[in-house]
Amino acid sequence: MGIFAGIKYALIASVVLVGFWAYDEYHALQKDLVKTQANLAQSEANSALLEKEVKNQQIVLEQQIKDFEQIKKANQQLDTINKKLVVEFKQLDDKFNKINASGEKRDIGNLAVQKTRSVEKIVNRASANALRCVEIAMGSPLTDKEKNATKKSEINGECPSIANPKYVQY
Repeated sequence: MGIFAGIKYALIASVVLVGFWAYDEYHALQKDLVKTQANLAQSEANSALLEKEVKNQQIVLEQQIKDFEQIKKANQQLDTINKKLVVEFKQLDDKFNKINASGEKRDIGNLAVQKTRSVEKIVNRASANALRCVEIAMGSPLTDKEKNATKKSEINGECPSIANPKYVQY
């Protein structure tokens, strides 16, 4: 066996070794490809899930904005009613603390003793009106009679601004 035969066997052995190495690398690349495809599929599923959750969060956020606007509107309505009631409370307070012709504050107790029937009727009517004011302030709907009242004799004197919307005081 000569030197050329040794080189020939070495080359054949090298080719065989390179073949085994290429075969092994090919299988390693196949495994990596399968793993990469699985990771890609998982990433796509995660992306779809994230997109769905983002849409759900947008829906929730839009609903919260609508709810906030409704609450804000309701608060504005309550504030308006409260301001009217404060004015009417002041007017009612002024009725009880009126100064009479002689310059003295009116004494409801003395009036009740002197004119029992009259004061009783006035107090009972005012109490019924005040109770109705509370009902309206708590959300009770207005009756047709209350809605259409335009004369002073027809109105609820305790809270005309919320009980009688068509009444204009002059």
